[in-house]
Amino acid sequence: MVIAIGGDSQTHLSDIVCKILTERKFELILCGALAGKQADYVDAALEVAEKVSSKECEKGILFCNTGTGVTIIANKVPGVRAALCVDEYTAKISRLANNANILVLGLRSTSELLAKEIVCTWLETEPSTEPRRIRFHHKTDEVDERFRKPFTSSLDS
Repeated sequence: MVIAIGGDSQTHLSDIVCKILTERKFELILCGALAGKQADYVDAALEVAEKVSSKECEKGILFCNTGTGVTIIANKVPGVRAALCVDEYTAKISRLANNANILVLGLRSTSELLAKEIVCTWLETEPSTEPRRIRFHHKTDEVDERFRKPFTSSLDS
């Protein structure tokens, strides 16, 4: 599996998560500051979200101070379901019930141990096949489609 991973700064926590993913044999595409680029949270979130939306990457992981900024930006990109997860439970439910394809971690609120638990739970949980949950996933897709417009990035202009 290929995972896009990015943030507006490279930190001890982002390094730890990259190490965990590499040890588990995931292929990583580094984005934003993790790729050595000058990037604010908008740039990093957009780069990861575009890679997930285009299916270049199956999943994404984003970091920012609180996690809120990158979540807002990523969720504006069609096909993206970014979830700010604060514990194992929210990680599990974000995949199971919401079919999230981008995990978001807040740098100021996530310890190294908690990050490992969240990331591993999120990656090990598959979307539910329960009819009720599938209906939710389809409804979410319908909302996404309803507001989808041809996408062009204006941030590089």
